[in-house]
Amino acid sequence: MKPDIPLVLQHSFGKLLLEVAPHITAEYAVGNTSVIGLMMFMSATEFERGAEVRASENRTMRAIFDEAEGLVEEAGLQAKLAEAASGQETSLLLSDLDASNDRLKGLLIELQSVIEEMDSPQARALNARIWAFLSEAAEARKLPYPSLG
Repeated sequence: MKPDIPLVLQHSFGKLLLEVAPHITAEYAVGNTSVIGLMMFMSATEFERGAEVRASENRTMRAIFDEAEGLVEEAGLQAKLAEAASGQETSLLLSDLDASNDRLKGLLIELQSVIEEMDSPQARALNARIWAFLSEAAEARKLPYPSLG
């Protein structure tokens, strides 16, 4: 058997919300059941897209670091950028992708704090690219809310 995890979670969400919750008399239990169901719905989405979202973010950050190498003068930061830019994922486990993503975002913050102090067209363009990436990443991680209508 190969369960379709998103389908199982979404079906369970529907059962909890539409069949179980209406038959519970205690308000607290109804609310709790509904929240658990909603978490199952959102978990289904994250299960389906989680690795792609993280891997895509990591690729984009590495491309930003590759662009930044020529702009940054500090040798230590240059070395970190070069190492990160040449990196790649060695695992598709979400926990490993998250760890990599966290390290890369830490370096992105370090880079952005340096770039924001620079006054050149290239630095401004890179800073704009970083902000665009952050906005796109936030949008890509939004969790859907189910339509029950």
